[in-house]
Amino acid sequence: MSLYQLGITQFRPKPLEGLLGGVSIALSVHSLLVLNGSVLGISGFVHRSLRGDKAAMASVVGLVLGGIAVGIIGNVDTPQPHTASSLLRMVFSGFLVGIGTRLANGCTSGHMICGLSRFSPRSLVATATFFSSAVVTNFFTHDTLGTPGSLDWTLSNQGRQFLGTILSLGTLWFVYTCSALKNGTGNSPKLSVLRYLANFLTSLAFAFSLHLANMVDPHKVLAFLALPLSSAFDPTLGFVAGSALPLATLLYRYACVEQPKLGGKWNIPTSTKIDWRLILGSVIFGIGWGIAGICPGPALVNFGHSLYAGIGFAEYAAWLFFMGFGGLLGLS
Repeated sequence: MSLYQLGITQFRPKPLEGLLGGVSIALSVHSLLVLNGSVLGISGFVHRSLRGDKAAMASVVGLVLGGIAVGIIGNVDTPQPHTASSLLRMVFSGFLVGIGTRLANGCTSGHMICGLSRFSPRSLVATATFFSSAVVTNFFTHDTLGTPGSLDWTLSNQGRQFLGTILSLGTLWFVYTCSALKNGTGNSPKLSVLRYLANFLTSLAFAFSLHLANMVDPHKVLAFLALPLSSAFDPTLGFVAGSALPLATLLYRYACVEQPKLGGKWNIPTSTKIDWRLILGSVIFGIGWGIAGICPGPALVNFGHSLYAGIGFAEYAAWLFFMGFGGLLGLS
């Protein structure tokens, strides 16, 4: 099913939403890093949750509930979850994304946002590879993307998503501050609960951020992958990266801590090895991303939104199921 058949022939780039969404993404990423010492990598959450990792499960639940919350706090102007592809394409896309992210050990959040902000050579190679692969795939699989209109600098009802991000992260830091003042830092059972809460609330904030940034809209993703040479190019996601990456980099460089505030060890990839798994996995992930314009984070948020709206459930459930299945194959 082409985008033209879905009736998407004209759309408006939304730079302000992209800029604020990028800021929100960077704040969510840095909060999890400082509190838990962990990378906010969505594909890793999905793959580890299938192996019983409780912290990863808390993050997945946060993203899905974030999608439900988007539907609850939205109004008639809030876009309903939709796809730019048929069910068969969604299945194939999810399967390839699962294999690719498992082999490359990351996706757009883990490599492109978290990795590039740390100047990781592996993430630089992975990002360049999967982005190029997605651009080529998009070129051959989506010939009708419509025509963008003038820039829309309004927020409309998306200000609610930004407020949701701030409230989620504000609640997390408030709970941490109160707990630290009352109990110190040596209460292990309490810290364990707080670490799960940190995973949940940062992912909840990340879900609001993705919606605000328009990254949950497959059409905007595909229109961005069309590049400026195409008449269909939508620069919204460029504004997302333009605010998220510099802020995440500055926070990592100047606002990091010696030890995670909620205890535990640092769980940040340190390998600089660039091998066939990284390259092949990134190529496969890029193909899956370019087929449907969906990666793990937006898929989980749209799945949650579809549960509330009653639209798109089968497509996103199938995408996530086959992503998980692909990840199990990529493990072998």
